[in-house]
Amino acid sequence: MKITGRSAEAIFDSIREGIGNGQLAAGSVLPPVRELAEQLGVNRNTVAAAYKRLDGAGLASTGGRRGTVVRGPVQAMAREGSAPGLALHDLAGGNPDPRLLPTLRVQAAAPRLYGAETVDVRMQRLARASLDPHCPAGYALELTHGAVDGIERLLAAWLLPGDRIAIEDPCFLGSLNVLAAGGHAVLPVAVDAHGMQVEALRAALEAGARAVLLTPRAHNPTGASLDAKRARALRQLLAGYPQVAVLIDDHYALLSQQPYHSVLPDDGRRWALLRSLSKALGPDLRLAWLGCDAATASVLRLRLAAGTGWVSHLLQDAASAVLESAPQRAKITAAGERYQQRLQSLQELLRARGLQTPLPMEGLNLWLPLSGDSHAQVLALAARGWHVRGGEVFAVAAPAHGLRITCAALGAAELRRLADDLLAVCGG
Repeated sequence: MKITGRSAEAIFDSIREGIGNGQLAAGSVLPPVRELAEQLGVNRNTVAAAYKRLDGAGLASTGGRRGTVVRGPVQAMAREGSAPGLALHDLAGGNPDPRLLPTLRVQAAAPRLYGAETVDVRMQRLARASLDPHCPAGYALELTHGAVDGIERLLAAWLLPGDRIAIEDPCFLGSLNVLAAGGHAVLPVAVDAHGMQVEALRAALEAGARAVLLTPRAHNPTGASLDAKRARALRQLLAGYPQVAVLIDDHYALLSQQPYHSVLPDDGRRWALLRSLSKALGPDLRLAWLGCDAATASVLRLRLAAGTGWVSHLLQDAASAVLESAPQRAKITAAGERYQQRLQSLQELLRARGLQTPLPMEGLNLWLPLSGDSHAQVLALAARGWHVRGGEVFAVAAPAHGLRITCAALGAAELRRLADDLLAVCGG
């Protein structure tokens, strides 16, 4: 493609149009600044300014030996959930068991108008009861429309397109989509049965990560949770990088059977702890608690005011009514125990058949590692009536060969049949 223009704006528009119409494919290397400046008969600073704007807009990446590389438009990526009307038994959607969700009802209350407190008093009390033990003194409390919305808002407040962020590899689909849409450069951090690996995070920090996004419990897809030793090591490592923002996505908090171990150094950095209510109260309840430092809260309030304004008080009322009810809280606790029993039962059934899974594991899904691509196993299980998720879609850098199997709603007989079919498909 021939790049045209005499001003930085015109050069930017020319390249942008080429990316949009497909003449400049993702991965294409743009001419060096000096070379393009000579071709166009302009000052090198003019081309450099155009390239800088391309980088800022997330259309290209500048710097390094590769030069300026086209990123291209954001591609459609895999999402949680499965298509409605699926003929197969759905074990790919990542959903909780509908039978274990509490009943949400919106009770009539005095209408809230513009200017009302964004976080209802009842909701404040419930959120702080959860967050107070795990947040530094004086933290700010906010609400977002679920964990993924919170992640998107926080990264927009902290980072610019092209900034580097350390994330788990493999990684939750919602987080991957947010990072791609924001134009952030990801630095993969390997995960084992106890969460982020310390030396892998060290490498990402030394490579210039400006933020870290991690899951302390029920990591999706692997089910890993931080233990006290791993959390302490991560906390000590992060203490040496006070300029790095830390975002903790504790999405499974209300259902978790594991203790929470903080990785957050108490050093005044930018930080946030997100606790979604979606797994416990239902995915359609778009609400998450967010504890963060005061400076981050100020930026978030500006973004919330410019967007949706606040999380609906009707949603807050419905969630508060459930969480203030002793029987409903007991139901949530029982649901967490039931999910763990089903997961452990499937693990035990698989081990008895010679199929090993990582230990410990928590959440709605079982992670079954494979030695190679999962496509054949996904198809073979579909032929047996099961719809499962291939692990490759969760990969950041290293191949995520495996199956993510949502077992949250399976009964004992279904678990046994699934274990038999997994042995038949994966046992060789």
